[in-house]
Amino acid sequence: MLIAMFMAVLDVAVVNVALPTIHNELHATGAGLQLSVSGYTITYAVLIVTGARLGDLWGHGRMFRAGLALFTAASLACGLAPDIGGLIAFRGLQGVGAAAMVPQVLSIIQRTFSGPARMRATSMYTAVIAGGAAVGQVVGGLLVSANLFGSTWRPAFLVNVPIGLAALVISGRVLPKDRGEPGRGLDPVGVAVLTPTVLAFVVPLVLGHDEHWPLWGWLLLAASALGVAAFVTVERRLERRRGTPIIPGRTLALPGFALSIGLMFLVMAVMTGMFFALTLHLQGALGFSALDAGLAGAPAAGAIFVVSMRWRRLPARWYPWLVVAGLVVVALSSFALAGVLHGGTTGGLARWILQAVNGAGLGLAYSPLLGVMLSRIPVSDAADASGVISTTAQVSQVVGIATFGTLFLNLLAQAHLHASAHAVSAVLVVAGAIALLGALLAIRLSRVR
Repeated sequence: MLIAMFMAVLDVAVVNVALPTIHNELHATGAGLQLSVSGYTITYAVLIVTGARLGDLWGHGRMFRAGLALFTAASLACGLAPDIGGLIAFRGLQGVGAAAMVPQVLSIIQRTFSGPARMRATSMYTAVIAGGAAVGQVVGGLLVSANLFGSTWRPAFLVNVPIGLAALVISGRVLPKDRGEPGRGLDPVGVAVLTPTVLAFVVPLVLGHDEHWPLWGWLLLAASALGVAAFVTVERRLERRRGTPIIPGRTLALPGFALSIGLMFLVMAVMTGMFFALTLHLQGALGFSALDAGLAGAPAAGAIFVVSMRWRRLPARWYPWLVVAGLVVVALSSFALAGVLHGGTTGGLARWILQAVNGAGLGLAYSPLLGVMLSRIPVSDAADASGVISTTAQVSQVVGIATFGTLFLNLLAQAHLHASAHAVSAVLVVAGAIALLGALLAIRLSRVR
């Protein structure tokens, strides 16, 4: 399950370093390139909660395999796409497959494992989510630079095909044969309100900068706020009638769940925003190749993975404070990295060390946060919580790239020496300040029982 999920998480970032090559080969416009990235992100973010509930309704193993099959087939189609229009369409199908597949992973973990085995499984789950964005940059750089058989960017998608087929065969043998809970219901009204609400929020963030923040974007953002209010009203009314809302109030009322979701959103937004701005700076201003830019993320990716797999060895009473400590480390290392890059140099060994420290802080903040949150979720609420967690992880990445990317590009437009260095330093300082704010909020986790 985690191998399949890793492909879905990876595909958010793996394409970024391939964009220059796609632009050259498919003669794509800027809008086309943006849609080739965001087509996946938008459909994935919009449909995750619905995918989680369909798993409850039809069976998590069955839904996982259906999503994996669609994701694998769409990856093949992306790798063979003859033009940018086809690539955009197939990226959307990839997002549909990921939205059907990913929410089932947490539900199956919660229903299959218990005690220490569940904690080990959730540690691996958090390592995949936290490290996927960083590893995506590395894998994308390696695949594009390898230029296998002269195929340039296409292996970034085709690599999913043999892995997906193998996972599909194995999953048929090892996943539990659940048949779902037909009595749960799909909550069509909730889906009908939530889907356009998420769409109205995500689309302006994804396309806003390239379109120079048009009026329609601001109107959609305002409409998304109204959509949230309408969704809350619909769900509360359904719950009072003893129906099955797509996000039950009892899930959000679990001890520390709402606070943990907020912190998770913050950590993921900071992480993806920093990685995005650093990649733009390294490739745009410092002339790094796709391979070099991808490998630049290796220290952070490695540190995130190691910390995500090892934090459980510490005493359980420390877990809430690990989140606080991790966010403080992220803040301090971001400030230091801003100072190293401000002068327009590559930063040398100091940049590598600080990126590793930064990654360790991100892993320390994210993994215990998600691990503690998952340990408090009853099995009966696993699917609903999985939908909320998966949606948060996806939307936070969109928000991180949109906000930090916009800040970087606006500062980059200023005509002065080392504009890119100043821009990336400003992004890192803002990220560090947000991490410090998160550390203050995370102190409240120690009081949750």
